[in-house]
Amino acid sequence: QVLLVESGGGLVQAGDSLRLSCAASGRTFNTYGLGWFRQAPGKEREFVAAISWSGGRTYYADSVKGRFTISRDNAKNTLYLQMNSLKLEDTAAYYCAADVQSFRVAVSRESRDYGYWGQGTQVTVSS
Repeated sequence: QVLLVESGGGLVQAGDSLRLSCAASGRTFNTYGLGWFRQAPGKEREFVAAISWSGGRTYYADSVKGRFTISRDNAKNTLYLQMNSLKLEDTAAYYCAADVQSFRVAVSRESRDYGYWGQGTQVTVSS
């Protein structure tokens, strides 16, 4: 079992930066991959970024590549998403998620591979 709690969302202007955090508890943190997903009103949930259990591999959606950075601090049991050059279309509720499988070799972008989800944190980008 994994409990995930996101924080760091807020209202920012286009071009600003924001860092999301996700504190995890339960299962040994450095044994599973983690991901960020987002969902805008009226839209389906979409993949944003993922990181392997070791932190050595990352994967990004094309829409955020070069602007967002996913990282993890295994000593603090915390996942991060650094978001730079924010755009209006980044407005959404952001969710962190934990992989159900331990030590997965590949980094997954499929929501079905993530069995544990946080409650979400809202990011609103204004012009």
